[in-house]
Amino acid sequence: MGNGWHEWPLVLFTVLGQCVAGGLIVSGIVWMNANDDRIGQVRIVRSQVLLWVLMGMGFIASMMHLGSPLRAFNSLNRVGASALSNEIAAGSLFFAVGGFWWLVSWLGKMPATISRIWLAISMLLGVLFVWAMTRVYQIDTVPTWHNGYTTAAFFLTMLVGGPLLAALLLRLAGIRFRASRFAALSVAAFIASIAVVMLQSQQLGEIHSSVQQAVALVPDYAMLQVVRLLLVALGLGCWICPLVMRKQPQVLSLLLGIVLVAAGEVIGRGLFYGLHMTVGVAVAG
Repeated sequence: MGNGWHEWPLVLFTVLGQCVAGGLIVSGIVWMNANDDRIGQVRIVRSQVLLWVLMGMGFIASMMHLGSPLRAFNSLNRVGASALSNEIAAGSLFFAVGGFWWLVSWLGKMPATISRIWLAISMLLGVLFVWAMTRVYQIDTVPTWHNGYTTAAFFLTMLVGGPLLAALLLRLAGIRFRASRFAALSVAAFIASIAVVMLQSQQLGEIHSSVQQAVALVPDYAMLQVVRLLLVALGLGCWICPLVMRKQPQVLSLLLGIVLVAAGEVIGRGLFYGLHMTVGVAVAG
């Protein structure tokens, strides 16, 4: 029993990867809409360096979980047959294709039309990467993971953290954009996250073994979920409150916001790993 922090490399890899995928999609949409502002596009690309730094940190964490980089390469031998291999392949492809677009765009060496297509492909690969993550945990012998709540939670992290991370990048780049639309998306995803927590908590009460309830795997589950949701709400508030007052959010406010949201999602992901429970000693009642 525990809060799942023993899986901290996977916690960081999944949370960072999902936020980066969402951040690239939102900042990429703004970049595409800035057709007549070449200087603005350049500034957006330069600010996106943070995305690839975070993605690199996520991959380093995942390699620590595997024990060595060599194991990561060996795991690619089962692409198509193994969910883990598919996840690593999808993540590597997203990192390589998106990172190449960013580097060549930074250097100004990619024609505009090709650049838009390449970016669109990178954004799609980000969605594919998150989807591949969800498949790793759809294990029929782990009833606490083998459900739609796992898929929903992973994509909701992307939708909550991604737009906020993009807002920080765009603020650093000095770009004005229609933030309210993306903020509304994050709020909707946050509300959906609350619903997922409530529904999943109810389901956990129905999963048990002859000696243990699933809810007993993490004794402070309810309290930690409240802390998690509170942190996420405060983080989004750092972005949304200035928008409500028709003010431009400051960099420090957005930075604090993404830190709070990331902290909340890390707690939530730790709880997810803490709920690992195999069938044979567990059944869904």
